[in-house]
Amino acid sequence: MKKCQTLSLAFFLHIVINKKPKHRYIMAKTGTIGVTTENIFPVIKKFLYSDHEIFLRELVSNAIDATQKLRTLSSFGDFKGELGDLQVSVSVDKEAGTLTVSDRGIGMTADDIEKYINQIAFSGAEEFLEKYKNDANAIIGHFGLGFYSAFMVAKKVVINSLSYKEGAEGVRWECDGSPEFSMEASDKKERGTDIVLYIDDENKEFLERARVETLLKKYCRFLPLPVVFGKEQEWKDGAMVDTDRPNIVNITEPAWTKKPADLTEKDYKAFYHELYPGQDDPLFWIHLNVDYPFNLTGILFFPKIKNNIDVTRNRIQLYCNQVYVTDSVEGVVPEFMMLLQGVIDSPDIPLNVSRSYLQSDSAVKKISGYITKKVSARLEELFKADRKEFEQKWDDIKIFIEYGMLTDEKFRDAAMKFDLLRDTDGKYFTIEEYKELIAPAQTDKEGNIVFLYTTDPTAQYNYIKAATDRGYSVLVMDGQLDSHFVGLLEQKIEKSRFVRVDSDVIDNLIAKEDRKAVDLSDVQREILVSVFQSQLPKIDNAQFIVSFEAMKSTDAPVVITQDEYMRRMKEMAALQPGMNFYGMMPDSYSLRVNTENPIVKKVSVAADSALSGFVKPLLDAIAANNDKIKDAESKRTDANAEETKKEIDTLQAENNSDREELSRLAADYAKGEAVIGQLIDLALLANGMLRGEQLAKFIERSTDLLK
Repeated sequence: MKKCQTLSLAFFLHIVINKKPKHRYIMAKTGTIGVTTENIFPVIKKFLYSDHEIFLRELVSNAIDATQKLRTLSSFGDFKGELGDLQVSVSVDKEAGTLTVSDRGIGMTADDIEKYINQIAFSGAEEFLEKYKNDANAIIGHFGLGFYSAFMVAKKVVINSLSYKEGAEGVRWECDGSPEFSMEASDKKERGTDIVLYIDDENKEFLERARVETLLKKYCRFLPLPVVFGKEQEWKDGAMVDTDRPNIVNITEPAWTKKPADLTEKDYKAFYHELYPGQDDPLFWIHLNVDYPFNLTGILFFPKIKNNIDVTRNRIQLYCNQVYVTDSVEGVVPEFMMLLQGVIDSPDIPLNVSRSYLQSDSAVKKISGYITKKVSARLEELFKADRKEFEQKWDDIKIFIEYGMLTDEKFRDAAMKFDLLRDTDGKYFTIEEYKELIAPAQTDKEGNIVFLYTTDPTAQYNYIKAATDRGYSVLVMDGQLDSHFVGLLEQKIEKSRFVRVDSDVIDNLIAKEDRKAVDLSDVQREILVSVFQSQLPKIDNAQFIVSFEAMKSTDAPVVITQDEYMRRMKEMAALQPGMNFYGMMPDSYSLRVNTENPIVKKVSVAADSALSGFVKPLLDAIAANNDKIKDAESKRTDANAEETKKEIDTLQAENNSDREELSRLAADYAKGEAVIGQLIDLALLANGMLRGEQLAKFIERSTDLLK
C-alpha cells in the first residue's frame, strides 16, 4: 500500500532493529553530516519548505510516528515493556530561549543517529513499512528530511534520546546548523527522544506561548495521540494562571476517523463547529470512506451559501493520517467543491518533501473523480429520500449545484436528475418533470419547447401576468449564475429555448402561427415612429427602437422589451473576463407599439390627420432623392467620381434636412398630445425604468389627465 509521501523524523530518527544490539560504550565524537553538498541547510530553508512555521508540525508528527512505532512493536510482541503514558509534550523556556518536543516512543541508539541523522534523507520508512506493512498505517514519514526543518528557526539543535532496546544507552547529538555535529553519551533515563531547539534571534516569536499554541492547534489539532503544551489556564485575580490540568491541544479521534454508523447528527454538527466556530449549522454532510483503489476518509459539509459565490478558498482542510497538510486543495477536489467545507484525509495524496504543495498525478485525479461521484450520489440520495426537505434547502444549495454543473461535466450529467427548477408559484420540478409539464402549451410552431423565465418577479410582474394569462408557466431564474445556466440547459435539453419573459411580446416568445401583419401605410408608420421617438426619455447607456406589433386589442398599448441574446451577453460579460466588448455596448430596448389597441388606433388616426399633409411631401422628396442617389451610383466612373460624389452629398444633405423637419413636426405635435408621453411612461414604469424627473413629470401629467 502506498504511503503518504511526506517528510518525517520518525523514519530516520527512530529505526526499528529486530535483534538485540550488542552493548557498547558510546564514544564522544565529532564529525561531518553526510550530505552531497555543504549548502544543504540553505537549501532546506529556502526551497524545501514554504513556511518556517511548519517546523513544529514536522517535529511533533515525527514524535507521534516514533510513539506509533512503539505501539506497533508492542502489538507484535517485539517490545515487552510497559508502554506507559504515550503522549507528546511541547514546552517553551523563554529565558533559555528553547523550544522542546518530547516523546516516549522508540528512541534512538548511537548507531541509529549515525545512520538516520548524520546521513540526511536516508529514511527508515521502507524497511519499517516492509516488515509491518499491514499494521503501520499511522506512520506518515518517507523522505527523512523533516527533522532538519528545525534549522529554519534554530541556531542550534540538540537531540537527547534513549532507545527502547534492552541495555541501550542514552545519546546526545548537537549541531549548530553547519555540517559539523558532535555526539556523546547522555544520562537520559526514560525511553524516548527530546528535541531541543535553541531559537535564533530572527524567530523569537516561537518562544511566545500564544504563538506556539496557535501553531499546535493549526497543525496538530487532530493528531492520533495526545499533544500536551503546558497547563490549562483560567482567569483568576485579574490574570490568566496555570491550573493542574495538562493542556491537551488536540482531539485524538476526530469524527472522520469513525464509522458513519457510530455518529449522530449531533456529533457531525459538533465537529463542524469545532472546525468553523460561530457559523450556522451545515445543511447536510457527506462522510467519505474508501479503501480501494486508494485510501480516503473525510467529511464534507454543505454550509449555508448566500445567493452569490463566496470565492473564499481555504474551506476544506487536507490531512495525511491526521496530520494537517494544507488548506489549498486545488486539484484534490473539483473547482466547484471549493464552496464546501470540511476535511479530507488520505495517505495516498502525493506531496513534495515539505508537505506544502500537491503534486499533479493520476492518484490525485482519481481522488477528485471519486469525490465528485460521491457528492453527486449523496445529493441524489437525499433528493429521493426526502424530496420535501431537499426542496426546502434548495435555495441554499442551488448556487453550488449550478456551479458544479457549469464546471464539471461528470457532475453535470449526474445532477440532471436532481437539479430543481422553481416557478413563480413557488413549486419545484426536476428538469424532466418541468419539460413534460410545459411541452403541450409551450411548444412553438417550429417544435421548440420554450422555457419562459424571470430574473425579478416583482419588476417583471406585468410580463409574467401576460404569460400566465395565456396559460403559460414562468420559471424564476434570479441567481448570480443563471445567465450562464440557462445557456447550459439549452444545450442539454434538445429542441428548447430559454427566453426571459420581458424579451419580447408574449405571442412572439411562443409563436404558434405567423404574425398578423401590421395595418399601417408607409406614411402612417413613419409618423408614428417619429412621434413616439420624439417623446422617449434620455436614459444613460440605453437606446430605444420603435417597432410595431399587431397584438390582441386587449393587450397593453405599448410594451418595452429587451433582446434576449444581447442582454444575456451583457450579463455574462459582467461575470466573465474577455467579454468587455458586450459589456461596453449600450442596453438596447424595443418600444413595441400595439397597433390593434384602441388607444393606439386613436393616436394613429389623430397623428395621421394632423401630419400626413406635411409628412407625405417630405417622404416623397426623400424617396425621389434616394432614387437619384441610386442612379448616380450606377453611373459613377473614374472620370466623373468627384462630380458624382458632390451630387450624392447634396442629395443626402437634402434628405437629412427633410428628416430633421419631419422630426421637428412630429415633436411639436407630440408635445401637445399628452397621451403619447403617457403611453411611453406607462411602458417605462411597467419595466422599472421610470425614475427621477421623468417619474415626476409622469405623475404631474397623470394628475392633469384626471381633471
